[in-house]
Amino acid sequence: MKYEFHPHTADIRMKVEAHTIKEVFEAALLGMSEIMKEGFCNRPSKGPLKVDLRITSKDRTCLLIDFLSEALSVSYDEKAVFCQLEIKKMKSNLLEASIYGAAIDKLDEEIKAVTYHEANLIKNQQNKWETFIIFDI
Repeated sequence: MKYEFHPHTADIRMKVEAHTIKEVFEAALLGMSEIMKEGFCNRPSKGPLKVDLRITSKDRTCLLIDFLSEALSVSYDEKAVFCQLEIKKMKSNLLEASIYGAAIDKLDEEIKAVTYHEANLIKNQQNKWETFIIFDI
């Protein structure tokens, strides 16, 4: 009996950078949606679907990943892609928000998970918030 490890590229690595935490969350949702359905979020409307979310986490980085994971789960439940985020309340460990989107027939790319690997939401030297997000596809 034996086993071997083989290289496998099944991840997409995305860098998000913005002036505010709110903009990071918006850009991350848009980036994830672009992976799922290219060009879908280029429409001007919010979309007919609205889903309210309440997420708590241990810190801002985990809050971002947990938010994206929940949005991903809702996308599969609703067979939809969500392009816009309306934040009602946000603290370092709490997000109350609504996401808006529309139904789709088929995804361009399925995302299995949003990972915590490499995620670290920090202020960079240009005084912007940034992090990397790894999507398991």
